[in-house]
Amino acid sequence: MRDISRSTAFYRALGWPLSEASVAGEVSFFKTRGAILALWGHDALAADAGVASEPAPAYRGTGLAINLESLLRRAESAGGRITRAAEKTDWGGYNGYFADPDGHLWEVAHNPFWPLGLDGLPELP
Repeated sequence: MRDISRSTAFYRALGWPLSEASVAGEVSFFKTRGAILALWGHDALAADAGVASEPAPAYRGTGLAINLESLLRRAESAGGRITRAAEKTDWGGYNGYFADPDGHLWEVAHNPFWPLGLDGLPELP
């Protein structure tokens, strides 16, 4: 993340609770109903991984996917950029994409063949 404060505000605006384990300006941990999302500074993460901290390209060849309703609108309202509006897919669901303030791509999908469990999470077949 180039700006931890900006990115933290973006993900909080999506409705994800910030953990008290976060360290302002250094790392933000978000509680989700599944994995933990951690935002680290770009330069700090590069140093920790032992790689050069170069400017990140606009497209990194990696995207994150999440199945949630109406997340595209919330992402745009929070300062994200919709890169492709939701549309019907050839596999029978819907998907679209947004980029967070640092350009990280997220796919937002609805798969009608994956029922939701009592916890609200998709149940994979």
